[in-house]
Amino acid sequence: MKIGYDAKRAFLNNTGLGNFSRWLIKTTAEHYPQNTYLLYTPKLKPNKWRNFFSGFANIKTITPASKYLTALWRSRGVVNDLKRDGVDIYHGLSYELPMGIANSGIKSVVTIHDLIFLRFPKYYKFIDRLIYTSKTKRACKAADKIIAISEKTKQDLVEFLNISADKIDVIYQGCAPEFGILQTDEKKTSVKQKYALPDSYILSVGTIEERKNLLLLAKALLHSKTNMPVVVVGKATPYLDEVKAFLAANNLTDRMHFRHDVVFDDLPVIYQSATLFVYPSRYEGFGIPILEALVSGVPVIAATGSCLEEAGGEHSRYIAPEDAEGLAKQIDEVLGNDTLQQQMIAEGLNYAQRFEGRNLAAQLMNVYQQITHA
Repeated sequence: MKIGYDAKRAFLNNTGLGNFSRWLIKTTAEHYPQNTYLLYTPKLKPNKWRNFFSGFANIKTITPASKYLTALWRSRGVVNDLKRDGVDIYHGLSYELPMGIANSGIKSVVTIHDLIFLRFPKYYKFIDRLIYTSKTKRACKAADKIIAISEKTKQDLVEFLNISADKIDVIYQGCAPEFGILQTDEKKTSVKQKYALPDSYILSVGTIEERKNLLLLAKALLHSKTNMPVVVVGKATPYLDEVKAFLAANNLTDRMHFRHDVVFDDLPVIYQSATLFVYPSRYEGFGIPILEALVSGVPVIAATGSCLEEAGGEHSRYIAPEDAEGLAKQIDEVLGNDTLQQQMIAEGLNYAQRFEGRNLAAQLMNVYQQITHA
């Protein structure tokens, strides 16, 4: 089978949707080497995270013939290339499919990560909401099958876009295997020194923006009995000023350490060196940092209200996204009970097995086979 992927983000994005795209391509190519995987991207740029593509004989990269009007090629012209290359299935890995795909004779799949731009429109500019909504509606209409990365995203697709639940399959995403590789004490010491990390810490990872709700964790420090510091890894936005203002007003500045330029190679070490992971986000499509923490052997506390229970499982702890005192209580309970910590670690590692690449690749390949034989 020849499978084409919209690989723009796999080549051009270093985080988020780029990580997802690279993970999916690598996972399917590894577990189903009999297929040919064609990666269609409007341009290339140096990116060490996609260097592994060259190691697969069954992965080929296709770019437009001209360096001009590449956005038009991706949104429409690529269909001619798909026909030329004999592609059986084209998979849009993030919300989009090219115009004309529905009438091309080529089966298509689109992955939808979340509908936060509809669920929480205040977090997006008006024009961005219009563009995201239009692209998503058009792709979902054209696709033979829609893949949602969580049950919550599937529910949102049904609620907001009136899409039949029968057209949507849920296939979770996995995380990079590096998080499951046990790091040495020497490596942990080296990384702690590099980023000036405390000996023990609570970890939170993610862009520091309003939706991620880091302020709740800052507020919880007022009520918690622990003095363990918090390390926050993530890109800064103006919301960081609000968090820092709260910390300063409450004499908590030294309790929260911000690290904005952590390289990926060091991230598994930072996870595995943490005592507890806290992720109070108000809304996510899946919540990949939670899975990264579970695979790293770290207990997790997260927020209710979206899909984070799907990522964390029943043995992680959950609090309402406005409940600072509840979060403080959960932090104190976990940190104050070594037996509970070990239980959460063991159950978390067990739960994370359902997100292993071979299982998710099998589910994805089943979708491909269903629509090609329909």
